[in-house]
Amino acid sequence: MLEGRYRMLMGTLMRIRHSRRSRRGVAIGSGAFGFVLALLAVRHFATTSWPLSGGQPGLLVAGSVLLLVARGLKAYGWGRLFVWSERPKTLALAAGNGGAALIGVVLPGRFDDAMRVAVVRRYPGCPAGVRSLCLSLVMLGLIDSVALAPLAFAAAVLPGVGAGVRVGLAIVAAAGVTAAVLILAMPRLAATDRFLRFRLGRWLGSRTTSRRHASQAWVLVSSCWIVRAVACFLLLGGLGLGFSVPLALLFLCSGAAAAALPIGPAAAATQVGAGTAALIASGVGSSEALAAALAVGALGVLTGAAVLLAAVVWRTGLSLARIRFA
Repeated sequence: MLEGRYRMLMGTLMRIRHSRRSRRGVAIGSGAFGFVLALLAVRHFATTSWPLSGGQPGLLVAGSVLLLVARGLKAYGWGRLFVWSERPKTLALAAGNGGAALIGVVLPGRFDDAMRVAVVRRYPGCPAGVRSLCLSLVMLGLIDSVALAPLAFAAAVLPGVGAGVRVGLAIVAAAGVTAAVLILAMPRLAATDRFLRFRLGRWLGSRTTSRRHASQAWVLVSSCWIVRAVACFLLLGGLGLGFSVPLALLFLCSGAAAAALPIGPAAAATQVGAGTAALIASGVGSSEALAAALAVGALGVLTGAAVLLAAVVWRTGLSLARIRFA
């Protein structure tokens, strides 16, 4: 499915690139869209302050740094899900996650995965094909579920959480346990004769993540989510909602569960909506909850853009240096 969406996205981009009328229409449309958004933003913030303006700068900076660290850990964990001969560079994987954060602002859910595939595949020197990248993303989603299970369980048993919210967190924890069973069973299933009888089975058998590499990815991805939980703890406290571990875990797990939905609106909007609902369910006022969710979401997008920009600058610098020495 991801491969089909990637091919559809790349085919559309190539048609736009080679059509003068399409390029002109896209330029006019994007300019008009940006102008309208700018007018709406000016009108909104003329009467309402930016959510980040009321926070404590030190805590906001610390939370942003932790979000950057979490992105690095996520990239390292994703890299463990490839065989050695097809493993992309860590910077390429981090750039893919950064591009997904940007595209998630405007495109519906699951297009962020297509953006990950597109960025990593187009990164210079990437040895992995589209199918290998799609398979790694499926495994990464399972690893994410396993890593979130302890956090969701902790949030469910801590005081101050309603019964309905506890049920939702229990579902997230149960999904993580199911994903762990599937990950542990996949190497043995891929080695069976019935599985290897098919061409797809033979291809998957040579690329199935071993339990050792899956354990390494689980440790790194779990560290990523723990760092993100600490970041949410600091950010929510810095935005005036108080330093609450249950609130931070609830906010984090609700956003992650919303991002895992197969169909939905823009990924960033879905996470902001889920985070807002979680905060409101915990007793936070609707306006404060929306402002905090928007602020945390904005920092997530900004850190993703920073990683993507750093990767582009690094590759451009290397290319210019090679040309100069040549």
